[in-house]
Amino acid sequence: MKEEECGGGEIGSSPEAMNPVAAEEVEAAEEVAAPPNFAMVDNGVFRSGFPERTHFGFMETLGLRSVMVLVLVNVRRYLCPEPYPVENAKFLRMNGIRLFHFGIVGTKEPFVNIPEDVIREALEVVLDARNRPLLIHCKRGKHRTGCLVGCLRKLQTWCLSSIFNEYQSFAAAKARISDQMFMEKFDISSLKHLSTSLS
Repeated sequence: MKEEECGGGEIGSSPEAMNPVAAEEVEAAEEVAAPPNFAMVDNGVFRSGFPERTHFGFMETLGLRSVMVLVLVNVRRYLCPEPYPVENAKFLRMNGIRLFHFGIVGTKEPFVNIPEDVIREALEVVLDARNRPLLIHCKRGKHRTGCLVGCLRKLQTWCLSSIFNEYQSFAAAKARISDQMFMEKFDISSLKHLSTSLS
């Protein structure tokens, strides 16, 4: 914060000008903005859309150990993980935060399969206490993140209507039947040996 001399509180001056502490609080509040679609999933597990530099201050308050990104792009007919932005990677390195990159292609096509094996691997990372606190994100924090969280909820024995309600609260008008069908059909039997307690 730039240090400035404070006037005597003339008529028309702002409250911040009269009170330098208030100005610092306003500035600090501006620095702590949550990423889009941010929410707590469970103890030590958070979800959001893609964080940008303006969200780093907020992310610091979470005490994250890990960030999981669920983004994959189609480059000349080859699917490859989208490179994590340099600025974000630097923030993670500076804060000792581990990055887990699980490529799931973002698509609006109804018959594109969500890779079950990738969701299983991602769930194993989420359920491993050594990785928490953990932030899960994709581009908007709606579909890919919603499917992963929905499958976690299924492991936590949530009923399907509650899983779908949570999914729809983030996806809103962009909710996809194909995502909900994926969550409904997702087989959790190979993951039942893992502890779903996130406390």
